[in-house]
Amino acid sequence: DVADPRAVGGTTVSESSRSLPDQPSLRFLKLEARRRLAAGEFRALYEAQLAIAREYGFSSWTALKQVVGDSQPDPDEDVLDHLGWVVSRLAGAGQPDWAPPAEQELAEHFEQSYLNRVTPGQLIENLSGMARNWSLGDEVTVITERPRFILARVGGVRITTVGADEPPHRLRGIQAYRIGESVTDSRVAAPPADAAGEVPQAAVAVAEEAFGKLGLPGLVLAGVDDHGQPWELARGWARLDPQEPLSTTHRFPVYTISTLITATAVLRLVADGRLELDGPANDHLRTIRLADDHITVRDLLTQTDGLAAPGEAFAETVPDLATLTGPVLASGGTRGTAAGGLGGYAALGALIADISGSPYPQAAARLVLDPLGMSGSSFPERWPAAGERAVSGHRLDDGGAFVPAAAEVGTVPAALGLWTTAADLIRFALGWSALLPAPLAEEALRPVARPRPSSEVAIGFGWRINESRGAAGHGGLARGAAASLVVKLDSGKAYVALTNRGIPIEEVNGRVAQALADS
Repeated sequence: DVADPRAVGGTTVSESSRSLPDQPSLRFLKLEARRRLAAGEFRALYEAQLAIAREYGFSSWTALKQVVGDSQPDPDEDVLDHLGWVVSRLAGAGQPDWAPPAEQELAEHFEQSYLNRVTPGQLIENLSGMARNWSLGDEVTVITERPRFILARVGGVRITTVGADEPPHRLRGIQAYRIGESVTDSRVAAPPADAAGEVPQAAVAVAEEAFGKLGLPGLVLAGVDDHGQPWELARGWARLDPQEPLSTTHRFPVYTISTLITATAVLRLVADGRLELDGPANDHLRTIRLADDHITVRDLLTQTDGLAAPGEAFAETVPDLATLTGPVLASGGTRGTAAGGLGGYAALGALIADISGSPYPQAAARLVLDPLGMSGSSFPERWPAAGERAVSGHRLDDGGAFVPAAAEVGTVPAALGLWTTAADLIRFALGWSALLPAPLAEEALRPVARPRPSSEVAIGFGWRINESRGAAGHGGLARGAAASLVVKLDSGKAYVALTNRGIPIEEVNGRVAQALADS
């Protein structure tokens, strides 16, 4: 306990506090906290860190860090510290004497903008439920580390975190999912396989490892060889109750990869002279309108429109757009900032429909899917039936068995609604630019905006562009499924990964691309 507190520079200190040395070392203080934890003085790392902070007269470990700092500040170390607090603080959630963190304590580790989207109550419920049901340990093992991004393992759980640009780099996103060793479902113990084309052995090895390591009901990988010939590999199950082997021809929801189809359809209308990139979108919108008359088609394509989210993103059936958004789509952010919301692509879907005189799914098929021979692709109004060669979505229950995920589809087809096969996504990746004049296709892949100034990924016309890695693409992740599409900018080679479990799959796709580049 801290006696006789007084406020000094925003931190709480006490008459009984120890004095920091002239050149305090944060590394030393971290090691001291771990030593005292190992000695059994505390039950969790966050308790040891908090005790040390209070011994030196600070109200929290975060407040101590801000004063002590490192000789060479490392944003990734800050993100890892925040993640360590989450794991340690929540690890005791199943204990009878555990008390949840207060809002102020959460605010020391999470960005306020994140707490505005996911309320403190929801966040605590989600994280404490994860800790209770998934038996989190206290040791964080880093798997991947990029600027302000950490992919780590805690026991049988993988956690991804993203930190803010500015110190102390509080978390602005966190996602957790259990990996393969948590799976107890015997139905996936001996997965069947299917293939088309000459599948590289390196891709087979990645699929075998990822299937078991991540804990997947089904996985499809696809790409093109050095001669431009496509190949596809399927492993596992399209559905588990009743069991249906997964094939390379099964259809998956690919969620936000849908925006690439929409962007290409819009650019075809631009090429035909029916739209102007820098013209006001309201000049062509009839079904709905935008509250801001100055928003251009270019703003919508690059998601710098500042439009508000159009309501619920998922439902059992696709609603009428005007019913979902209302007659006027309001602005909810700052125009010119890449926010990545669904509002802009909801407007683009309406714009395509209004100009073409047919509903968005039919117009997108006529403008993009049909010319590229994407016969396995469509925008269904509800989750397709098994007879339509569609996968079932799965999630892992607390006992480690796969159960059906909610059979809900994206409410905005132009942003979330595409169902497709791996082969069709490869067809799109190889052929979309041929539908457009070369200068317009080149402009689509030109970095225009970034979600944050420090982001290594920029936004073009629908595409996500990573110049340092020489790649463009998009990912899709939601209920019961995930997808990844990557195109190498120098060679034009394309890679696809699809799964019917809602966990990140980009890592697997990246490993395929790297393995084939090294082979």
